[in-house]
Amino acid sequence: MLEEIKEKFSKDIASITSLSDLNDLRVKYLGKKGIITSYLKSLSTVTPEERPVLGKVLNETKLYIERAILAKENSIKEFELSNKIKTEYIDITVPGKFVAPGTEHPLNKILNEVVDIFVKMGFNVEEGPEVELDYFNFEALNIPKDHPARDMQDTFYITDEIVLRTHTSPVQIRGMIKRKPPVRFIAPGKVYRCDADISHTPMFHQVEGLMIDENISFSNLKGILISFIHMMFGEGVPVRFRPSFFPFTEPSAEVDMGCILCKGIGCRVCKQSGWLEILGAGMVHPVVLENVGYDTERYNGFAFGMGIERIAMLKYQIDDIRLFFENDIRFLRQF
Repeated sequence: MLEEIKEKFSKDIASITSLSDLNDLRVKYLGKKGIITSYLKSLSTVTPEERPVLGKVLNETKLYIERAILAKENSIKEFELSNKIKTEYIDITVPGKFVAPGTEHPLNKILNEVVDIFVKMGFNVEEGPEVELDYFNFEALNIPKDHPARDMQDTFYITDEIVLRTHTSPVQIRGMIKRKPPVRFIAPGKVYRCDADISHTPMFHQVEGLMIDENISFSNLKGILISFIHMMFGEGVPVRFRPSFFPFTEPSAEVDMGCILCKGIGCRVCKQSGWLEILGAGMVHPVVLENVGYDTERYNGFAFGMGIERIAMLKYQIDDIRLFFENDIRFLRQF
């Protein structure tokens, strides 16, 4: 019977010319309900004396079929490749297609420039999740539930306890929890707020920085931010610090630079003041340090944050933030 199966198989495989037909043949003989598989399952019905002999012959037959199928598969593949080589060719005389080279997006360009400046000052780069817990986004930053400061940020809530982060400050919390002082890092990334007009978008980019150590002063903060502004916009740009309020810093300040459009004379962009607001900063509030387990008697530090779109608009003199996200090739080609 098994010799008849081998002969029948040999005739079947000789007529096979495609891989799909070969696969059907494999299933017919070796599949779960195939001919050889059925015989192997029937071994339990024969006598113990006959079982080893029949089992050996079945395995030899199965091995013969497997090798034949493999050889046929290689033969078909070689034939198909040879036929493809004969029928397909590349016409090297046809002119090539022009592919215009891409350029770096202006926001990525400014973001990388900002990061490079702070890395040269010794800051590390820290990242965190964009979908954030309310605790890290607000409560750990001294903004408990029902605190009026939450009204300063129009938040996208996923649930009562999960939000799209409104700033990259939660990265600072996560970074401080992971390590002991001294710490010095920046946190670049996307943030989200329910706001959209010529100067706001629902998604934008921030870079926030943090330095915690012993004997850190506001003078250290001023020195680093003034150096950053001068490296970003030029040595001669004047800088000033105005008192402000942020729940996670005390004292807090808004940082302005001289208007680079009118050189401080006064224009429409700076609202005739001669100054442009560029970032916020301050000394880290002791409550924030306590929330991450730092000894406030020993350590203090400062934090700052800036919007990349804001810096790009000032650097490139762009008056509508929406231009960054419209993907108008005429606009992007300028950079």
